[in-house]
Amino acid sequence: MLTAGFSLIELLVVVAIILIIAAIAIPNFMRARMAANETAAASNVRTITTGAVIYNTTWGNGYPPLLSTLSGVGLAANCNQAVLIDSILASGQKTGYTYAYTGQGPTVIAPPGCGAPGYEAYLVTAIPTNVGTTGQRSFCSEEPGVIHYDVTGAPIASAAVCDALPALQ
Repeated sequence: MLTAGFSLIELLVVVAIILIIAAIAIPNFMRARMAANETAAASNVRTITTGAVIYNTTWGNGYPPLLSTLSGVGLAANCNQAVLIDSILASGQKTGYTYAYTGQGPTVIAPPGCGAPGYEAYLVTAIPTNVGTTGQRSFCSEEPGVIHYDVTGAPIASAAVCDALPALQ
């Protein structure tokens, strides 16, 4: 006599097959997500670099004093809120990376209306929030506009350290 349904062995085989497929797919998914985060981080460093150069040429205040100076929503653009990057990127956290912008060198004389003087140079960095999970490489750039990377994901402390790293091709 035949009974309807599955035997325990059949169910265990199906579960084992699903677990094998998951074991193959999840690491590939994590690597793809990390690669996407790294690509976004390099692109965001380029965006901040481009924004800093535009700020420098537009407002005559050197490079921006702060990362937040490049942002501004619903406001008329000025040297205090240039409306050049989105507010999420200006917050310093996006796509599994932490972004930092630091003015380098002496400050310039701020034109009238500018709340803070800009700098003669800058350093922008992108560091993975969790190395090996959200990204493997860290990125940096400064006023020449070349993006460099560190394969260890370590923080980049200075423009000299950034220059010594390999350039992103």
